[in-house]
Order: sequence, then C-alpha cells, then structure tokens
Amino acid sequence: MRAQRLNEIIRQLRRARAPMTADTLAAHFEVTPRTIYRDVAALVATGVPIRGEAGVGYVLGEGYDLPPLMFDARELEALMLGARMVAARADDATARDAESAIAKIVEVLPKERRALLLDAPLYAPSFRPKVEDRVDLVPLRDALRDQRKVHLRYRDVNGAATERTVWPVSLGYFEGSRALLAWCELRSDFRVFRTDRMDSLEVLTVPLPKARRVLLQAFREQERGEGHP
Repeated sequence: MRAQRLNEIIRQLRRARAPMTADTLAAHFEVTPRTIYRDVAALVATGVPIRGEAGVGYVLGEGYDLPPLMFDARELEALMLGARMVAARADDATARDAESAIAKIVEVLPKERRALLLDAPLYAPSFRPKVEDRVDLVPLRDALRDQRKVHLRYRDVNGAATERTVWPVSLGYFEGSRALLAWCELRSDFRVFRTDRMDSLEVLTVPLPKARRVLLQAFREQERGEGHP
C-alpha cells in the first residue's frame, strides 16, 4: 500500500504545474501531513529529485522517469475494458492495434499482475452487427494525427454520390459504426460522415488551416449556439 502511494506521489508531483504542499498531498491520499513528510524523505533517500521549501511545497526535478507500468488492479481492468471496447466497435486495424498494445503491456508486467489484466472481469459487449467499411481507416487516423485535409468520395443515406474536401476533426466509434466529424469545404460547415458510406479516401498534402483542437472547440461552441469557425 505504501509503495503504491510513493509512486502516486511522484505522479502527482509530475502532473502538478505548481509546488504541492504536504497538506494538499495528505488530503489527496487521506493520510496525515506527517506521513507525507516521511514518504517524501523515503523517496529522496532512494534518489528521487524532490525539492521542498517550507510554506511553498514540493517540486519534482525535471528528467526523472517513473518505473514503467506501475498499474494497480483497477487501472489494469480499465485498460482491458478499453481494449475490449475497441475490439467491439472499431475498424479491424484499430482493433489489431489495441490487441498489440495489450500484448506489449503483458510482456513487461510483473508475472503476478498479468492475470489481473488478462482475466479482467469488465466487458463491453456489442449487440449490433459491426458495419464494414469500404475504405481503410488507417490513413484517416494518420490525417487526423498529422492535421491534413482529406478528399472523400461519399454516398449519403439515399445513395447519392458526392465529392468533398474536408478538414478532419475527430473519429467517433459507435456501436456498429464509425463516423468522421469534419469541416466540409463544400457546405462551409461541420458535417458528420459515416465511414461505411465512404467510397474512397485520399489524404492530401495540404495542412489544416486551423488546428484540430481549435476546430473541435468551434464545433462545441456551435452546438451550444455560441459561435462559428
């Protein structure tokens, strides 16, 4: 229990944007400040570069790396639940990526913790058949990551064909289908494109005129009736 708290103290200090006092840490872990003093002293004794100043708080020195993959049981269960949700809802390539990630985690986990991940009791079954896509979504994921425009040949719900150049914002995974949220140059507005209605997809070399996070914020504001990109 204490070892887990020591690792979590390091994580809290790493995430913090300002010094954290012993009182703040004590409240987070539901222990006394005296316990935090002892824990920090133990960490410093093992070489963790924590600096402290009375009345200011503790700061973790830059460049310190945590021991890898110190997951607790609930975190491992959450990871496996996420992988199972991906397998149930995502395209085949993304499902394989999730399976590969879990396999890599298993390889480096302590032997006594592997069963906590592989035998996790949390599931996310899908009761709707998964709709198959006509296009490979890996280039679309790359376009989202690289923030590049995409050219689509698309069919609407009535089967009418159209071509669109879009600014991809996010890819949503729903039960049975997937959908791209994007700014459509043809409509000068945000549109949602189901991936199973895409006949072809070409990632362009043209970068997005606005960052994805800016577009996503604009979409959220538009949904609330607050603005327009």
